[in-house]
Amino acid sequence: MTNVTIPVNFTELGLISPLLARLTELDYQQPTPIQSQAIPSVLAGHDLIAGANTGSGKTAAFALPLLQHLQSDMSLAEKNGKGNYVSRLILVPTRELAKQVADSIKSYAVHFNGAIKILAVFGGVSVNTQMLALRGGTDILVATPGRLLDLISSNAVKLDKVKTLVLDEADRMLSLGFADEIAELLALMPKKKQVLLFSATFPEQVKTLTQELLNNPIEIQVQSADASTLVQRVFTVNKGQKTAVLEHLVKQYQWRQALIFVNSKNSCNHLADKLLKRGITAEVFHGDKAQGARSRVLDGFKNGEVDVLIATDIAARGLDIEKLPVVINFDLPRSPADYMHRIGRSGRAGEVGLAISLIDHEDYHHFKVIEKKHKIWLEREQIEGFEANEDVAIAVDKPMAKPEGSGKKKRKNKASSNMGFEG
Repeated sequence: MTNVTIPVNFTELGLISPLLARLTELDYQQPTPIQSQAIPSVLAGHDLIAGANTGSGKTAAFALPLLQHLQSDMSLAEKNGKGNYVSRLILVPTRELAKQVADSIKSYAVHFNGAIKILAVFGGVSVNTQMLALRGGTDILVATPGRLLDLISSNAVKLDKVKTLVLDEADRMLSLGFADEIAELLALMPKKKQVLLFSATFPEQVKTLTQELLNNPIEIQVQSADASTLVQRVFTVNKGQKTAVLEHLVKQYQWRQALIFVNSKNSCNHLADKLLKRGITAEVFHGDKAQGARSRVLDGFKNGEVDVLIATDIAARGLDIEKLPVVINFDLPRSPADYMHRIGRSGRAGEVGLAISLIDHEDYHHFKVIEKKHKIWLEREQIEGFEANEDVAIAVDKPMAKPEGSGKKKRKNKASSNMGFEG
């Protein structure tokens, strides 16, 4: 895979004027690495394998060329009466990501004056409403696999005219058990089509999928953001003291927004109740909440009405929260791979961010596994007034060997006044 990035302006990528005008309005000043490399390849009709996390600008990397292809597609003006077709299909793992991707594409398409129909379909809401919206077909459909199959079984949509397929967060879809659904959907599409695959990681299932599905693809690997924009810190605490430490941090630093990760739905509710007793109101975000409630909570968090959001890993991918100051791992993720997805909610698009992990003696071995997985090493620190007992501190103060050339400077053992985050 290539890691070479040539800085360019959007005008040099071959995009048409309606898209360039919209990018100017959105204050997109320079393409991200994934956009610089992917857009020309997609415009040229190549299949694509891209290693990229959320926060890297990947939605624009596939959305902009898809819109341009549609604008130049002669069949666009003749689409009425063609049945419940889909021209470009984007498969995503979660409801939130489906809505977010569709909203982004609609924003990029503003200057096409409604000529391009863009829809999102996902579970948790009325299927009848989505069936009505699909009448007459759609140019771009963003879908979760399960709901799309439901709609197909009801004859609400057909895939036999798909010209481009985008698999966004392919690793996440496969890890969530969508392999059979994806295979079933692929069987309904034309064999000849452009395929764009985006994945943060490349486990065996994803590698197999790329070999079977893509034709002589362009391969791209980029980093999602400048690592210097995200400060990672680890604090050792005694067992049972995490809630008290969390209360101290939230009250002392009064973050505009704080996203707190736990590992289960029950833990979300339990922690929210404990914080409420300590004078902190928090909302929860997990799979048991109805889609409407999840959307309201997320919108409230994005617009500043909600200061503290406690979430499971359904929030670890696909959520784009502008200038999120801090992410806190109250529980460490069960999968080491999800650590980067979680902390990647902050420090996005060049913004300064802070990621904090609270670890007690039951966590420290697992955190070493996380460090080894991601080739990082973080100094263990303590917070004044909440120092861990000596046996815990000693246990976690024996790190694995630092990666060669890490160049990390040791921080002071006590937390600094600004927690490594200015503003």
